[in-house]
Amino acid sequence: MSLLEARDLSARYPRTEQNALNHVSFSIEQGETWLVLGPSGSGKSTLGLCLAGLIPHSVPAMMQGQILIDGRDAAEMDVGARTAKIGMVFQDPEAQFCMLTVEDEVAFGLENLAIPYEEMVGRISEALTTVGLHERRHERVDRLSGGQKQRLALACALARRPAILFLDEPTANLDPASRREFFQLLRRLREEQPGLTIILIEHILDDLIDLVDRVLLLASDGTVFGEGTPGDVLDGRDDELDQMGIWLPQVTALGHKLRAAGLPVARLPLTVGEAASALKSLLVRHVVARPAATIGAAQKTRAQMAIQVDDLTFGYGGRVEVLRNVPLGVPDGALFAIVGPNGSGKTTLASHFADILRPPAGRVFLLGDDITGLTTGQITERVGYVFQNPEHQFVEQHVDDELAYSLRVRHRPAAEIEAVVEQLLHSFGLEAHRRRNPFALSQGQKRRLSVATMLAVGQRVLVLDEPTFGQDRDTARALMERLCALHREGVTIVVITHDMQLVADYMEQVAVLVDGRIRFVGSTQELFADQELLQAASLRALPLHDLAREMDVRYADGFLPMTIRDWFPFFGLEAGSLPSPSACDRERAS
Repeated sequence: MSLLEARDLSARYPRTEQNALNHVSFSIEQGETWLVLGPSGSGKSTLGLCLAGLIPHSVPAMMQGQILIDGRDAAEMDVGARTAKIGMVFQDPEAQFCMLTVEDEVAFGLENLAIPYEEMVGRISEALTTVGLHERRHERVDRLSGGQKQRLALACALARRPAILFLDEPTANLDPASRREFFQLLRRLREEQPGLTIILIEHILDDLIDLVDRVLLLASDGTVFGEGTPGDVLDGRDDELDQMGIWLPQVTALGHKLRAAGLPVARLPLTVGEAASALKSLLVRHVVARPAATIGAAQKTRAQMAIQVDDLTFGYGGRVEVLRNVPLGVPDGALFAIVGPNGSGKTTLASHFADILRPPAGRVFLLGDDITGLTTGQITERVGYVFQNPEHQFVEQHVDDELAYSLRVRHRPAAEIEAVVEQLLHSFGLEAHRRRNPFALSQGQKRRLSVATMLAVGQRVLVLDEPTFGQDRDTARALMERLCALHREGVTIVVITHDMQLVADYMEQVAVLVDGRIRFVGSTQELFADQELLQAASLRALPLHDLAREMDVRYADGFLPMTIRDWFPFFGLEAGSLPSPSACDRERAS
């Protein structure tokens, strides 16, 4: 008997014409780890809400079909019995918090399960230690960083000791090193609790693919497109996966592109080790000349800086300083990334760029002017800011009205507003959702909407906090191409991200923030060449860099190939064998 079974499961949200899930059936055995893949909006999160019983009881949606847990019809189980079986970690961790402190948040779920106090104390300590938050047990939840909140959500689920752990993009807000540690934690949990069943929704697969037993692949219409082992699902479906926009492990994507270019890649690799073995015989040369850099590194004056930060120090409410004497210059017209560990102050720093946090006079300059001397209207005309949590910026009841809001308050002509809204709805794949409430969208759709709203006005500077969070490959690429097109028109793009492949593929320059201090500002190539810095900043080498070291591949100047396009000359292929980039000078196909 299967531990969890779905039979002909369908779900539809109010005021929508199409089902989010369509006749989905699968069967999961105890102790298996499943990965749920699919493009943005394919029903992955909806599946989790159905399994947890939140649909139809708490989330307004219609559900048809049957869910069996340990052979019992889940519809006949009371809430306590069901939540004891399935532990959920939502895509937006804040959506499941209800207490003031970290310790009380973990205790809340245990109290509702009537766990005795003595046992509860031990479970809380164990869970917080497991996720690395034990020293913050008395911290206020709202003072945690996004990544720390995600780890707290996991601790809340682990403390209940469920039979099934459903994780909806649990590493989306974690820095690269923490992401890798998180999956190491799951490996440890599998060893220590062999009966634990794990269901994962994830887009970035490089660090987890080896621990997955089976993959459930959902199509954009919410139907099951494929189910089986990772190798069976990801190999032999090259064209379909490409059309669906599924993120692949970087080495798998490399194998896919080499195969498409005509090389005899017999079976797509899933890990760096597999790639080294599969591609070794196809390698033509180990060393090639690196293409000439297209980015100038000339120093610019303050007047030529989009953002200039001088000796900025900041702390919340008298607490330990979050930013410590930070100097930073973002050149006008740059593609600029800010990276670093969770809690290093990245979002706090960027909040000063748009006067969300008020800097002292003479510390932050926006397009040459002291930001404290500008009015709110002048600031918002110059800089657009996309929040890490998209819900923090929604103000309207419908998607199209949200897109129109910033234009309406500026009294733009009605015809212009209508044209801009229609163009943004089309560009960001939101046409079918134009009259939905922004808060009712999927997390990926919310992210696209939040970015689209900031593109409506046409500011000279855009600051985006984790813009590709929750996006499938095609929507992420479309978003970055749109940003690159704006960059070519002279717009300065500043991105806060944990996606290091995005940094490698698109960014010209990068700043590394560690413990509130700037540790590095320079080119992306220089960053990835500094292994000591990557480790200190809780970043990690790119999988394609790991593969280059494994295969002893490098450029003549010692740098390593960062992107799939970079790898082609090593196999005797022209980079032009890949589809040409459509926007950024530095963009590589992936």
